[in-house]
Amino acid sequence: MNSSVFSQLPPTDRPQPRVSIVGAGKVGSTLAQRLTEKNLADAVLLDVVEGWPQGVALDLMQARGLEGHDRQIVGTNDYVDTANSDIVVITAGRPRLPGMDRSDLIETNAKIVIDAAKRSIEYSPNAILIVVTNPLDVMTYLAWHATQLPPHRVVGMAGVLDSARLQTFISLELGVSTQDVQAMVLGNHGQQMIPVPQYCTVKGIPITELLNATEIDRLIDRTRNGGTEIVELMQRGGAYFAPASSIYWMVESILADRSRLVSAAAYLQGEYGIDGLFLGVPCRLGRQGVRQIVELSLTTAQHAALEKAATEVRRNIKNAERVLERI
Repeated sequence: MNSSVFSQLPPTDRPQPRVSIVGAGKVGSTLAQRLTEKNLADAVLLDVVEGWPQGVALDLMQARGLEGHDRQIVGTNDYVDTANSDIVVITAGRPRLPGMDRSDLIETNAKIVIDAAKRSIEYSPNAILIVVTNPLDVMTYLAWHATQLPPHRVVGMAGVLDSARLQTFISLELGVSTQDVQAMVLGNHGQQMIPVPQYCTVKGIPITELLNATEIDRLIDRTRNGGTEIVELMQRGGAYFAPASSIYWMVESILADRSRLVSAAAYLQGEYGIDGLFLGVPCRLGRQGVRQIVELSLTTAQHAALEKAATEVRRNIKNAERVLERI
């Protein structure tokens, strides 16, 4: 082919979407794979372990021809390589081990998340932060407080994963396609997850009309302990496929400005009668981050459970602040 043909093509100088992932463990690496192989964005994998993110990135790059994309994947130990990211995802931190609760990770992970958030925003001041590190609601608050970003630009990944787990268990219980199931949970990521069965549906039919109370409670209990079940089975780690897919879902909604309604840890400023913290609620995610928090009509018991979850998050934030004062 004559090379002059190429010179007639319009320049492609429009910057490609760029997502930086702090923490190149199983969640971060799987997310990079999702982002690039679905051709959504270029990915930067950052980790403190020298050589590890570079090796993961090279491995993913070598699969580009087979997976049919030309996305750039960079592995690095230096935050300067994350510059000009549209989204920064923080997965770094100590994972749970068998017998551990998410709140047991506060002391270890608080400093990691604060440092990651501040250094990321230093190089990508316009980025949206998605926090994944546990305990999720507390770490999201600390990342926001450390960066002083507008609250709509900081969000935590929790409810998307919990909803996906419940969606799966409902579909298995009823023998229906997961594509026909919609699930919704509120509250914090952990034992105080709050199910809202009246908003969980199969083709628009509430599950309260398809399952009895005992069956629903069993599915909810398994969802609440979904991460623990995997940790106990694996022994040496935790879930990463479903968490990576959950983060991808959020990233895609933001980059494509889909305004998708998801359950995520968003900053409450009076919604649900709660103020000044991040908690899992339904919100619309678009190009600017959290576009709207949707207030659902809850039962008295559900609202009380949400208040209890908020109290627990506040307690853990105070614990984290005391830890940081000693550092």
